[in-house]
Amino acid sequence: MKFLGLHDIRTEYLKFFESKKHLILPSFSLIPKDDKSLLLIGAGMAPMKKFFTGEEVPPAKRVTTCQKCIRTGDIDNVGLTDRHATFFEMLGNFSFGDYFKHEIIPWAWEFLTVNLEIPKEDLWVTVFHEDDEAYNIWKNVVGIPEEKIIRLGKEDNFWELEVGPSGPCSEIYVDRGLEHGSKDELPGGEGDRFIEVWNLVFTQFDKDEEGNYNPLSHPNIDTGMGLERIATVLQETDNIFEIDAIKDIIQKISSISSFKYGEDENLDISFRVITDHTRAMTFMISDTIVPSNEGRGYVLRRLIRRAARHGRKLGIKKAFLSEVADLVIDSWGTEYKELIENKDSIKEIIRREEEKFLETIEQGLVKLNDKIGELNNNGLETLSGEDAFKLYDTFGFPIDLTEEILKEKGLKVDIAGFNNEMNLQKERARSAREDSNVGWSNQNNNNLFDGLKNEFVGYEQNKCSSQILKIIKENKEVQSVTEGDKVIVILDKTPFYGESGGQIGDTGFIRSNSFEIRVNDTKKTKDDIHLHIGEVTSGTVTKKEAIANIDTDRRNNIRRNHSATHLLHKALKEVLGTHVNQAGSLVMDNRMRFDFTHFKQVTKDELIEIQNIVNEKIFEALPVSTSITNINEAKEMGAIGLFESKYEEMVRVVSMGNFSKELCGGTHVSNTSEISMFKILSEGGISNGVRRIEAITGPEVYSYLENLDNIYDNISTELKTNKEDVMSKISSNIRELKEANKEIERLEHSLAKDKLSGISDNVKEKNGISYVTQKFDNVDVNTLRDLADEVRDKVGSVVVLFATVNGDKINFVCAVSKDLVEKNIFAGKLIKEIAKVAGGGGGGRNDMATAGAKDLDKVQDALDKLEELL
Repeated sequence: MKFLGLHDIRTEYLKFFESKKHLILPSFSLIPKDDKSLLLIGAGMAPMKKFFTGEEVPPAKRVTTCQKCIRTGDIDNVGLTDRHATFFEMLGNFSFGDYFKHEIIPWAWEFLTVNLEIPKEDLWVTVFHEDDEAYNIWKNVVGIPEEKIIRLGKEDNFWELEVGPSGPCSEIYVDRGLEHGSKDELPGGEGDRFIEVWNLVFTQFDKDEEGNYNPLSHPNIDTGMGLERIATVLQETDNIFEIDAIKDIIQKISSISSFKYGEDENLDISFRVITDHTRAMTFMISDTIVPSNEGRGYVLRRLIRRAARHGRKLGIKKAFLSEVADLVIDSWGTEYKELIENKDSIKEIIRREEEKFLETIEQGLVKLNDKIGELNNNGLETLSGEDAFKLYDTFGFPIDLTEEILKEKGLKVDIAGFNNEMNLQKERARSAREDSNVGWSNQNNNNLFDGLKNEFVGYEQNKCSSQILKIIKENKEVQSVTEGDKVIVILDKTPFYGESGGQIGDTGFIRSNSFEIRVNDTKKTKDDIHLHIGEVTSGTVTKKEAIANIDTDRRNNIRRNHSATHLLHKALKEVLGTHVNQAGSLVMDNRMRFDFTHFKQVTKDELIEIQNIVNEKIFEALPVSTSITNINEAKEMGAIGLFESKYEEMVRVVSMGNFSKELCGGTHVSNTSEISMFKILSEGGISNGVRRIEAITGPEVYSYLENLDNIYDNISTELKTNKEDVMSKISSNIRELKEANKEIERLEHSLAKDKLSGISDNVKEKNGISYVTQKFDNVDVNTLRDLADEVRDKVGSVVVLFATVNGDKINFVCAVSKDLVEKNIFAGKLIKEIAKVAGGGGGGRNDMATAGAKDLDKVQDALDKLEELL
């Protein structure tokens, strides 16, 4: 068999099917698109289901991919065996009504026997017992002996999801020899002799939710080959944790911990868990999944926590997973560019989550161990739900971790009891919310608000005459308050908007000829009673007539920002897609925040387009109108209902021309031109599948532009040029700086060359191999390469190893002469091991390779490593 590295196999496969006129597609996101039946992508064909069913048109009739996948069904077994994994890559080729069995079966045979050079006599196949067509192709076209074609039933050779494409399949096995099993063993059994490497699915049906198999008008091909599994075959390892790229992760963990893989089976479990989970978490975060307490985010959180706990078993006390993820990113980043692009955020999210978990786990582990001791002393096997909940509620100790640790000790936890405690706590929290904050519900403070009603007139009026119905001080109703008292006042009618729907509450004044109250905020109870929260600034307040007057300028700014959220929402749908929905908002007087559902970063060009659309609608001066209608008519109008379950039967629809229609109870401008201008300040992810835009409108945009102009003035002053020539001056300065840097490099090269004669005279020897090492300071890598070339040319047969320290970074360069390369002394392999000594990594060609590292104290140790390797 041909020995190929993991990343080389991926390339070989994709190029093979490209030669068969397949379009190579990049891996789809781990987040399923428009598919609620899946939490995460767990198969190569899963993102393409709609291509198979005909709901969507594929980009080509023939497609090939290497799809990143997550499967969490066996998460508890990961580590316990050397076979289970949550993350894997699935090589696949697909035909959407183009070719079928007569093409794919010979191609599969060709790839395995020609490209991968697997001996034909080692290959066996299985087919669905009713699939005579596939059987005959294997026998008569490919030429496999009958005894190596095994017919199996539906359980083994029929592929299907819960719903969607399905059909018979043919699996290809590699015989690993009698040392892995008995002579009576056959493919499809439970033994380890035969390993399945490729599944060819002949998709002929579309399975519906009732379980019916509906024939597809155009049969399709869907194949899946586990990248890690085929790598174990070609590299002749016993399991996926011993193949090249994955073994590198284990070695990285070994370098961080005080243990070595393979010395203790119990500790090997922890090595495998960390290795697998780090790959999974790295790819999940790269696809915008962030830790949370539900759905995909919870899967991610559990993987990070589980890996962190196993790190402690290896004696690692610090947060270390981001360091391991660094290696994953560098290794897999050659294929998955998004890993490199998101490197900083991936590492930061892992680091923060791990550190947060480590802060809480210490006390929880102590308490859990105490409970385990009590169970053992009392001859019990089950931790009570109450104790498990106390660990969760008091120490933040996750129930799944409690369950896992107990399982390792041969114990159990009362999950039903835990869930009951959780439900009781939710009830207590709900009651506490209803009973908090000066009686904002009718069930508090001796029914303070019973029988009260007030009218909101703030849509039309900024001030009105009102009757004070109630005065509340320190959670009690009083008859009067005086200057300096903090109060809550309830009016019979009010222009003050109570905070709701993301719009903050109004401020202003309530005045009469004998008192003044400064209103600092306005809230609403669940029964829509407006609470004016403020302070008496003069006089004595009693229950009498007063003038309620909002801060009009502030309200106008709030109106601008609220109306802008509606325009923004519609623009987002137009640019990004109809899947975008509001996930929350904050409308203030000086800015606005809008959260929306979207599964990837909004590009700069998309943001510009979105901003332009909003401003176009502002400049078009669209009339803004409101209407009260029932919920069904609102839907027929095309109004967007963001959280429809909270609406009453009659709803308020806010329309902005024919562009935007939304259900909304907030205050708005009467014409979009009043918004003046809209400017996006930032866009970013805040949680799993949710993005956030922050923006400003009106006077804030003017202030923003004025500030930018001042900055521009200061820059032009510093550059001693006029504003119109700033960019050309900056370009000129950059050019001059580059030229100066080139001159510095030339001088450094010249200085470094002065050392060459001494270096060439300092050749050492080990096992008949000449070698040279030298440390430099502040020499760039290109110069170091040139120097290594010169020494190699001068000395002849030699291994050259140079190191240079630039600030807090080390760079290594290794050059090997041609005659030594022919003796299997490779620069790439040498430098990989050398850089590890200083906490780094790298690689390159057999004759020249480079690496980077960070541990400045280990530079000489790394240089000395060369002699040991030779």
